[in-house]
Amino acid sequence: MYVFGDSTLDVGNNNYLPGTNVPRANMPYYGVDFPGVPAGRFSNGYNTADYIGGPLPYLLLAPSPSLLVSTALRSGVSYASGGAGILDSTNAGNNIPLSKQVQYFNATKSKMVAEIGPSAVNALLAKSFFLIGIGGNDLFAFANVEQARNRSSAMDMQSDAAAFYGSLISNYSAAITDLHTMGARKFAIIGVGLAGCLPVPRVLDTAGSCSDGRNMLAAGFNEGLGSLLAGLASRLPGFVYSLADSYGLMVDTFGHPKASGFTDIAGACCGAGRLGAETDCLPNSTLCADRDGYYFWDRVHPTQRAAMLRAQAFYDDGMSRYTTPISFKQLIYT
Repeated sequence: MYVFGDSTLDVGNNNYLPGTNVPRANMPYYGVDFPGVPAGRFSNGYNTADYIGGPLPYLLLAPSPSLLVSTALRSGVSYASGGAGILDSTNAGNNIPLSKQVQYFNATKSKMVAEIGPSAVNALLAKSFFLIGIGGNDLFAFANVEQARNRSSAMDMQSDAAAFYGSLISNYSAAITDLHTMGARKFAIIGVGLAGCLPVPRVLDTAGSCSDGRNMLAAGFNEGLGSLLAGLASRLPGFVYSLADSYGLMVDTFGHPKASGFTDIAGACCGAGRLGAETDCLPNSTLCADRDGYYFWDRVHPTQRAAMLRAQAFYDDGMSRYTTPISFKQLIYT
């Protein structure tokens, strides 16, 4: 499994990036259930990538070419980076953007080819699982700009979104097409969730309600992503995909939280202030007692339990309620 994306899938790459503004999860209370080790995941424990496959971070492996190659051939590598966007301009300089993640994979493949030859590598990659989950940071940055312009209503935000969507989909298409050219065939894509129901936008509302504008922005992007993948499947030889509906899963979970065992779907388990969302999760933060009862770990990211339920819904979803046209499990065995 080869992983590309943002902090929801990052298993520690940002620990190795220079710069004081790089988002990192290498301090308490991150990893409090990992067990008790801040391992670079933006969670109290594991994240969605761990539950689906759990490859090691590229930047941990890169200093040792032999270790990188052996790991890439045996189990795969993660290139995901907290704060990363589909656009290079999103949080520029403080993450590994999607385009560079793809470049890192290309460098990895070159080393694999040198080790076992192109035919063997291409055969391996054709059977491998390429997991991508990204876009939330791009939407967050766009929505913040809209809000600063006093255009935070759902209607206003959507009217400004067309060109923005075009840039996102174009860059996403380029990344997937490049990976396909390098030999990838099986793509598991995670759409963007309820961006307006994260603790961050909720705390800005006096009633703690979700932001309809941010949710509509996410829904519009997901629609464009679905169209992109259907189009790529019709023109890229051997291309097979599963698109995970993170948005729909969150709608259902938040509509009936107790059915999934959640007692709090609005606030952050680790943080401070109202909804625990007025600060980041820090060593001096307030920590909730029942971490499994919270959907959100900090003011942006899901808890370990929420990540596990996401992975289960996307992987072994026989009825394809949250994946289309097939589930992640079906993709693996295709």
